[in-house]
Amino acid sequence: MAGKTAEERIIDPAVSAIERLRLAEASLSRRRQTACGPSENARAAMRLILERADAGEDLTPGDIAEHLGVSPAAVSGILDKLHAGGLVAFRTNPDDRRSKLVVPFDRDTDIDDLDPVGARIRQAVGELDPEVSAAVVQLMEKITQAVDAECR
Repeated sequence: MAGKTAEERIIDPAVSAIERLRLAEASLSRRRQTACGPSENARAAMRLILERADAGEDLTPGDIAEHLGVSPAAVSGILDKLHAGGLVAFRTNPDDRRSKLVVPFDRDTDIDDLDPVGARIRQAVGELDPEVSAAVVQLMEKITQAVDAECR
């Protein structure tokens, strides 16, 4: 580490840790696509469906497609699988009878059952001091912006 500033010695391990996290997420996503239950998009759709239901807000398949950044056809396939699995149901949209609303079939569904990794992450974050947690939030927001800006 000769020749590195104190700041560089702190940043290098943080950048390495973030890169390991990105690789682990990519690897998990690939495993989930093949043998580990619902896809990332199906999990994200289900989280959105539960969040909107909790907020008392209506949700259409088009809303889900827009949120996920995928085609309506892709959402149709996701919803078919979630419906077949007993996770979602459909209601007629009272504002537009040609469309349908997506609702959770069983609102007692625990989001941690859909994504147990999320539960472990929440537990780890809960163990942080408030100041450290605030610093992590700032860092993750900057990383999220950098990732979201890529290929746009």
